[in-house]
Amino acid sequence: MKRFWTTVTLDPDRAVYLDGKPVRTPGRVPLALPTDALAEAVAAEWRAVTGEIDPRAMPLTGLANAAIDRVGADPALFARGLAAYAESDLLCYRADAPDDLVARQLAAWDPLLDWARARYDVRIETATGILHRAQPAATLARLGEAIAARDAFALAALSPIVTIGGSLIAALALAEGAATPEQVWDTMMLDEDYQAERWGRDPLAAAGIEARQRDFAAGVRFLFLGQPISQGAGG
Repeated sequence: MKRFWTTVTLDPDRAVYLDGKPVRTPGRVPLALPTDALAEAVAAEWRAVTGEIDPRAMPLTGLANAAIDRVGADPALFARGLAAYAESDLLCYRADAPDDLVARQLAAWDPLLDWARARYDVRIETATGILHRAQPAATLARLGEAIAARDAFALAALSPIVTIGGSLIAALALAEGAATPEQVWDTMMLDEDYQAERWGRDPLAAAGIEARQRDFAAGVRFLFLGQPISQGAGG
């Protein structure tokens, strides 16, 4: 589809309009956003379109569609899918060698685990190797409650952050201001970066990481712009 509109506006409910007609999600629901900042950012994506519409250049619109159509249909079910990552969180599975990788994981991952233990009053088990280590049922319940408390827009934003790196704990730390986006990204990419330092990174892998980083950055921006000003996240 090519650009067919001249003006992009927002109504008082923060719904996006093209030449006075409402933009609708794939589910035919008006594209309305929860905050002025996010509404302006989504509108800016539509204003920036030249020629054909490229969904890859409109990640905030894509996340908004997902929030309204997919997450909003059953937020509790969607939250349970993200909560499942607590059962095998990246931060809980450590290398047993070489020593420098062990030290890096300890330095980067332990502060986030310590934060989660204190924030949610839970016990979090760690293990070396790839064999599954079960987490206490109470821990899974508390972390599940923490993610389920988010609204549909926050859940849509957190989805790529959780799934790209495989860490619910790191995503929650980001959402609550206990970690920066840079810290969380570096945490999630620690093992891959370590291997690349030792063996190099082929162009195909580099392209994949670049795509994941774009999705991660879009999720972070969507999360922060979708929060009320009183919650005070950046982005």
